[in-house]
Amino acid sequence: MFERFTKDARDVVKEAVAHTERTGAARVGAEHLLLALLDREGSRASFALTALGLDERREPVRKALERARRRGGLTQAETDALAELGIDVPEIVARVEETHGPGALSTEPSRSRWRGHRPFDRAAKDVLTGALRTATARGHRHIGDEHLLLALTARPGVPAEVLADHGVTHASVTRVLYGDGTAKAG
Repeated sequence: MFERFTKDARDVVKEAVAHTERTGAARVGAEHLLLALLDREGSRASFALTALGLDERREPVRKALERARRRGGLTQAETDALAELGIDVPEIVARVEETHGPGALSTEPSRSRWRGHRPFDRAAKDVLTGALRTATARGHRHIGDEHLLLALTARPGVPAEVLADHGVTHASVTRVLYGDGTAKAG
């Protein structure tokens, strides 16, 4: 599948691995793919994000991803559902971090000794597979970073929720990239 990735898509994957290494996460997650997409310039995905007004809101998106990481990867919807059951996730996070330090509920620290050899978690693998399906469904021969963005917005989870909270949805990205949705060039 990776042989079909464009240079931009490969660069997103490499940067996602770099984000994982910098944060000490054991696995590359979908949120790392989103962070890498936010860093892009001059690509189809960056064009779509800019067209949807995300240029000024990239830092709030990063902060929302960090809050979700500190909640152990729970979406805001999951946090709200737990609140309805009387479980105060922010209070639990505060208590755990008070005892064990900031980010104690985030993903486990890396056990990998080799740079760049972090495995991909299920969510990230689903995004990569979703990007392939998106490209194939559109008749595209290559998988670009725009396909990764579309796959991120189509898959339930923290990245899609954070993007939607900032006005970036699967429908809006599709509209910006393909107009009426019938374009097949690629």
